[in-house]
Amino acid sequence: MKENEKRIVTTGIVYIVAFIIWTMLIQIVDVQAIGPNGTGVGFATWNSWFHGLTGVHMVIYHITDWLGLVPIFVCMGFGCVGLMQLIKRRSLLKVDYDIMLLGIYYVVVIAGYLVFEMIPINYRPILIEGRLEASYPSSTTLLVLCVMPTVVFQSRRRIHHRITIHMIKIMTALFSVMMVMCRLISGVHWLSDIVGACLLSYSLYSLYCAAVKYCDKKE
Repeated sequence: MKENEKRIVTTGIVYIVAFIIWTMLIQIVDVQAIGPNGTGVGFATWNSWFHGLTGVHMVIYHITDWLGLVPIFVCMGFGCVGLMQLIKRRSLLKVDYDIMLLGIYYVVVIAGYLVFEMIPINYRPILIEGRLEASYPSSTTLLVLCVMPTVVFQSRRRIHHRITIHMIKIMTALFSVMMVMCRLISGVHWLSDIVGACLLSYSLYSLYCAAVKYCDKKE
């Protein structure tokens, strides 16, 4: 494995470990009943301060919910690419390996989301339609930060026009930053939920990149 591949794998592992430690700390450090219906929240002083600073903005929340469809359409788009290759080449083994790995990667992201929906670590700071909803890690942040970087990654592999790639990179970065910031200030997540999503998404994306580079070497 080349030095660059080792560095990417190491980065992914470091961030996964950081996510696990962060998740554990949330459940034991400064846990106070500051959530709706008296639900306990870790890093309560810090989270409460930031939530009081931003307030709640449901318009921004609904906008980011709708914009959360963008990464879903991206997933569907790459899925169509893989399906077209499968139909044309008549063999799953002949589908580009980076596309197959991308499909596996998206499944892992979705599985991670479902696990935390079934095992809530934190609940949202507010009730949504009168109900408690799991809040950790922020699912919208996780989806955006896991999926949107793959647009840049794949464009570098499939597009040979530097200006086009540069524009895709800028638009993707602006969209991702805007989504995370808007999710922060909407007040529907604790700050620790956003941090957890950032750690997990970066670790998973790093491991996807490492897997593709490893297959590149094998090719």
